[in-house]
Amino acid sequence: MELEDINTVAVLGAGNMGHGIAEVVAMAGYDVNMRDINDEFVQNGYEQIEWSLNKLAENDQLSEEEAEAALERVTPLVDMEEACGDADVVIEAVPEKMEIKEDVYTELEAVAPDRTVFATNTSSLSITDLSEFTERPGQFCGMHFFNPPVRMQLVEVISGAETDDETLDVIEELADDIDKSPVRVHKDSPGFIVNRILVPLMNEACWLVSEDEATLEEVDSTTKYGMGLPMGSFELADLTGIDVGYHVLDYMNEVLGEAYEPSPLFEEKVENEELGKKTGKGFYDYEDGPGAEIPTDQQSELVEARLTATMANEAAKLIGNDVAPPESIDEATKLGAGFPDGPVKMVDEFGIENALETLEEAYEKTGHERYAPADYLEERAGEGGFYDAGDDEVGADFDAIRVEYPGDMVGHVVLDRPHRMNTISGELLEELSEAIDLLEDDDEVRSILITGEGEKAFSAGADVQSMAAGGADPIQAQELSKQGQSTFGKLEACDLPVVAGIDGFCLGGGMELATCADMRVASERSEFGQPELNLGLLPGWGGTQRLKHIIGEGRAKEVIFTAERYEAETMADYGFVNDVVENDELEDQALELATDLAGGPPIAQKFTKRAMLAGRDDTDAGLEYEASAFGHLMATDDLMEGITAFMGDGEPDFQGE
Repeated sequence: MELEDINTVAVLGAGNMGHGIAEVVAMAGYDVNMRDINDEFVQNGYEQIEWSLNKLAENDQLSEEEAEAALERVTPLVDMEEACGDADVVIEAVPEKMEIKEDVYTELEAVAPDRTVFATNTSSLSITDLSEFTERPGQFCGMHFFNPPVRMQLVEVISGAETDDETLDVIEELADDIDKSPVRVHKDSPGFIVNRILVPLMNEACWLVSEDEATLEEVDSTTKYGMGLPMGSFELADLTGIDVGYHVLDYMNEVLGEAYEPSPLFEEKVENEELGKKTGKGFYDYEDGPGAEIPTDQQSELVEARLTATMANEAAKLIGNDVAPPESIDEATKLGAGFPDGPVKMVDEFGIENALETLEEAYEKTGHERYAPADYLEERAGEGGFYDAGDDEVGADFDAIRVEYPGDMVGHVVLDRPHRMNTISGELLEELSEAIDLLEDDDEVRSILITGEGEKAFSAGADVQSMAAGGADPIQAQELSKQGQSTFGKLEACDLPVVAGIDGFCLGGGMELATCADMRVASERSEFGQPELNLGLLPGWGGTQRLKHIIGEGRAKEVIFTAERYEAETMADYGFVNDVVENDELEDQALELATDLAGGPPIAQKFTKRAMLAGRDDTDAGLEYEASAFGHLMATDDLMEGITAFMGDGEPDFQGE
């Protein structure tokens, strides 16, 4: 089957995952039959889709016409044959119980066409075992979405023991076509990638508390503010449901053995039905207590070492058993769990030999199998890391950004942290500074275009969590401010014209970055703002100084003091945005502008930028520089080229000479 052969997709199950999957598939233009066991369930799922599409339209994430069209493509059904009798792909999203899934696949097999591909949304159960309930193991695979499917980008595409490559290829293509990011899992292994990392990590956090080696506060303070993960381990468990993680772990324990024995604390919470936010109490109390109030200053070196070592061991098992390579593990965990960096990269930065030593010491002390180092971990420790020195992921010049060359003398810098809304970290600032030097030194580059990866954000601001990891240290905060000021100042003062292509959120530090561009093109859906005062801060990367020179001091004070968000059209009226374009035209229009600027006279552009900066606070100094530059330009070949082209009514070909 080819992607173009897919017209109708059936989704079995209308619960949270089922109706979410049905919605994203319908939004991509496919006809969707959503089926559940009774009319009440399926109608409720249909109403949830309708509500979600309306919210997306209200938030300008799609038009009302697109929302209505997507809803019309969803048909709620109860009869299995009516739902699946002409389906090209069936995505099963029923409860995670083998006996329920067996009944569903037995009924499905009897009515589905021979061509139909079956994909299960299971989060942990064996793809191979599930495929045995059908007569088409070659056309059976995992297609694991993350909750909520409308917002989460990751889809794990998992092979069973007998899955055909053609099946995996077409499901990957389908995931990509519905605007998701597929990551291939090459072997059927409990937990696949993301849960295989997260659930043992959660279990180790529980063991540390159960065995009085750390407090709950120390664990979450370390994971959230020391290691920079998006949430504390216990905070995350409460959000996702402690029972959900426990059932995955219990399955791992059953299949993989003693190393995955649930901790007493984990079991206690499930037995007491204290399952997290959904029950009002879990590791934190959400009814009679303050909820997850995590201290910023209780990090523990022991906790960081143990949790990092746990990730190292699980990653080693996945890589060593050919389940997934390092790049896939890192990509999946960033997309599916919001990690700022992937666990493999985190382990390499921590020191793989340090992780191995931590496991060996804990194994010797406790004798527990969860600390037994994987063979592949020991092998890679001898090589100095999971990644080879020449691997693109670690050996590349940049990680938080990308530098591309789309042609026509344009250097394209992409802020590449979509899983974190392209928020600006210390690492990104360092890499951006290096990229500016790289592009300025490249004789083939005559302009710079800056955009953000994805459609959600140019940049949603500073990576506040990374900042909080340093605690409330005024000296560190001051150094971070100076680092941002320096990097953004370098961009503003660089000799090349700079265009910012803004799509989505342009907030805080992201807006301060855009302020340093020479021209700004924004999509209609973009939102701007300096929300720092709402946090008790002020714009610390030049915003208090640069914004007023673009929109005037009165407007700059309005933007900063109100901390409100502004639409693209409003910022165009204020003079901040040079052009507002349709959402799907943003990158093309921004690149076209950067290309036009790249064709201009480079020496004159450089002197113009310098003169304007020199005169920003001292008009006389600016005029003096302007006169000097004017004289210098009279002796350039570019001037003669411009005059000749003008007299001949042609286009000049400036060479910067």
